[in-house]
Amino acid sequence: MATLYVENVPDDLYKALHKQAREHRRSVAAEVLKILQQCVPTQAELKRRWELLERLKELRDAPPLSPGPFPSAEEMIREDRER
Repeated sequence: MATLYVENVPDDLYKALHKQAREHRRSVAAEVLKILQQCVPTQAELKRRWELLERLKELRDAPPLSPGPFPSAEEMIREDRER
């Protein structure tokens, strides 16, 4: 596993990281690692996102499951009032 050293971290940023780490009951290093994991996608994560995007495109382009068009909300409200 690689080691990462960061120099010249502004004091206010370090204080914010320290506070956030304390709130999550982690060390500053563990907090930084968690933030990096959440914000920097790995190749596997990018692949998963592309697959999801392709699946969403397939769903968007698929024919509807039931016939349309459906009545508007206004028409349904009017019909309900007329009962």
